[in-house]
Amino acid sequence: MAMCRKDGNKMSRAVPSASAGSIDNGKYVRYTPEQVEVLEKLYHECPKPSSMRRQQLIREFPILSNIETKQIKVWFQNRRCRDKQRKESSRLQSVNRKLTAMNRLLMEENDRLQKQVSQLVYEISYFRQHTPSQDVLMMKGTSCESVVSSCQQHHLAPQHPPRDATSPAGLLSIAEETLTEFISKATGTAVEWVQMPGMKPGPDSFGIISISHGCTGVAARACGLVGLEPNRVVEMLKDRPSWFRDCRTVDVLTVLPTASGGTIEILYMQLYAPTTLAPGRDFWLLRYTSVLDDGSLVVCERSLSDTQNGSSMPPVRNFVRAEMLPSGYLIRPCEGGGSIIHIVDHMNLEASGVPEVLRPLYESSTMLAQKTTMAALCQLRHISQDISQASLTNWGRRPPALRALSHQLSRGFNEALNGFSDAGWASIGNDGVDDVTILVNSNPEKLVGSNGCTSIYDAVLCAKASMLLQNVPPALLLRFLREHRSEWADNNIDAYAATAVKIGPFTYYGQPRVGNFGGHVILPLSQTIEHEELLEVIKLEGVGYSSDVAMMPRDVFFLQLCSGTDENAVGTCSELIFAPIDPSFADNAPLLPSGFRIIPLDSGKELSSPNRTLDLASVLETGAASNEPSKDLALSSGASRSVVSIAFEFAFDSHMQDSVTSMARQYLRSIISSVQRVALALSPSPLGSHADLRPPLGTPEAHTLALWIARSYRNYMGTELLKFSGEGNNLVLKDLWHYSDAIMCCSVKALPVFTFSNQAGLDMLETTFLALQDIPLEKIFDDHGRKNLCSQFPQIMNQGVASLQGGICVSSMGRPISYERAVAWKVLNEDDNVHCLCFMFVNWSFV
Repeated sequence: MAMCRKDGNKMSRAVPSASAGSIDNGKYVRYTPEQVEVLEKLYHECPKPSSMRRQQLIREFPILSNIETKQIKVWFQNRRCRDKQRKESSRLQSVNRKLTAMNRLLMEENDRLQKQVSQLVYEISYFRQHTPSQDVLMMKGTSCESVVSSCQQHHLAPQHPPRDATSPAGLLSIAEETLTEFISKATGTAVEWVQMPGMKPGPDSFGIISISHGCTGVAARACGLVGLEPNRVVEMLKDRPSWFRDCRTVDVLTVLPTASGGTIEILYMQLYAPTTLAPGRDFWLLRYTSVLDDGSLVVCERSLSDTQNGSSMPPVRNFVRAEMLPSGYLIRPCEGGGSIIHIVDHMNLEASGVPEVLRPLYESSTMLAQKTTMAALCQLRHISQDISQASLTNWGRRPPALRALSHQLSRGFNEALNGFSDAGWASIGNDGVDDVTILVNSNPEKLVGSNGCTSIYDAVLCAKASMLLQNVPPALLLRFLREHRSEWADNNIDAYAATAVKIGPFTYYGQPRVGNFGGHVILPLSQTIEHEELLEVIKLEGVGYSSDVAMMPRDVFFLQLCSGTDENAVGTCSELIFAPIDPSFADNAPLLPSGFRIIPLDSGKELSSPNRTLDLASVLETGAASNEPSKDLALSSGASRSVVSIAFEFAFDSHMQDSVTSMARQYLRSIISSVQRVALALSPSPLGSHADLRPPLGTPEAHTLALWIARSYRNYMGTELLKFSGEGNNLVLKDLWHYSDAIMCCSVKALPVFTFSNQAGLDMLETTFLALQDIPLEKIFDDHGRKNLCSQFPQIMNQGVASLQGGICVSSMGRPISYERAVAWKVLNEDDNVHCLCFMFVNWSFV
């Protein structure tokens, strides 16, 4: 038996000593430092050696010859145990630090809310004492609500007289005032904050996100934990163009140090416009960076008037001067490493100058929180993850490189959508119809930079347009555009765009050829932590012309950025942006992005119940007795307006401008028509107004089909398929929709196509409810499955049911799927006539 002894802070294990072939059981010796060194080295090479390996170690290392193999086994066991304990201890310490910091954050938030409650109670008491009775107010044509609102506006947005900013003392006075107001917003009750709709605070959450209620302009606030030191956080957040994709530029015009070690900066910032229907915004700012007494770092900002700092800042073409109210970042060091960060964004975006329909984009605190405040937290979390997990991703590229590509795509699309004259864009005449705007840039160097790529093409054309859509969920429309490119894209023009970028001025432009030489394949590249953004490569098979062999089809590649696919996210902007790339994908290759941006216009109407979540269950729970959709159904199905902005860029040789302009205009109009058609089909419109469309999920027709499916299965199989089998039960459709196995119906015709599917079936086929009708039954089976189906098809039609052996099928995206078995049966209608065939794939999974 081995014995352990404690020597100082180290534990050393005693082993029996061997002398002249005998062992004195009463004496023990310690491991020598040389033996421990050898064993440690062997442990790092193989922490769990086998019995034969342990015997081999004694032979290979004479220094271990006086140790029995059993004792070596015990040493390795103890060493593994200590290693596991250290790792677990480190993990628990890290979790404990995080929980301690989050607890501190939540306690501060609770204190702030308690102060806010006390202040509101005091104000209510004050108003009750000093406000006339309701009858008197009605006689005067006013109300308590208007009095309270006006008082709150005065309290939350005090008007300060213009300060003298022509001297360092004046700037310092403005900076200190900005700091005080920012701190009161970040940790106090200067603004009434309400929880962001859909956000759930907690230790594992994104952070505590809140938006303003009843204050001037739009405001958002975030509190969170990041695994970065405060100085690093300040450095990254001040570099706003690196993480805020709507920020075009930030120019630092003046830098003044302060006596306390801080800095005062005078900035000019430009923001992109989200659509083609409104100009961008710019700001004339003062930024103050300082250190508080408790060691916290603060970066706060506010707008200056146009004539402050001793010089006039005249309006800039294509921009509207907006106002930033005291905003910024409060960064506190966290015990054990990391930082606790408070972010406040408070702006007045001058919504009065935009069209009435677009004002929600400029009056929504929710949109400000998602586009600006949460974007800052996302950037910090990504950087923190890069440091803690410095591993390579696909193509041998690190996450920062992939983020840089996403940023480049987004920035390029914003430049195309805005078409600023200082970037070289110039508008050309239209053909009398104003639905499409054409811009030409004869100086592409301003777009891609002077990196040696300007010789690839000598001009760029951009065709852009915006339109309004009704009652279509932006996330659903975006997913359809992503998964079914052939519904709106022209492969011939895609090949033209790709070839023009990759091999220089494209001298051939003929008639679009008829037919499609292949399909499109989505190759995943990376995704963000919360999966809110996807970066992927699109491969169009056999649609381009080879430069080696004339008229020989070849593959075309696009780098694509997809974001905003979550239907449950409130006010999320959905984007699909892509640019042609070469298969070699050189780092210095230019990108000419094109794509779609879909922004919901109801995000400005903050929900009365921010904690309410919406999902498809609300659709399925709609009663069949009433044909009127519920309020939840209207919200979850996108019964609102959204604005779609489209921009497509083409590189071309300057002498072909007229032909390329005509092509681009016609192409964009065809895309607009396709998007409108798809949106009409996706919108939950009544069947009577669009007789050519299938009824949307949740209508009585879908309930009826679900009843037919369940009843036919019971008749042929003798068992119940669904939990709720009552003929008039509204829960039949819901139970069928959430059934674990994939259930799909196909038509009874020469070439059967799918007409209905539950959620598992849509997930299996990787498609949408609308696109289901474009998938033939035989397309999803491999050769073996098609032979099996053909052999069983007579049995299905004669006996009404058949069981198919397990095998492999293929999704609409080309991914192989294995299934244990499949069951097929005829679905009979009320007259006992065959309505369709139903297939159920049991225990399916992607291979």
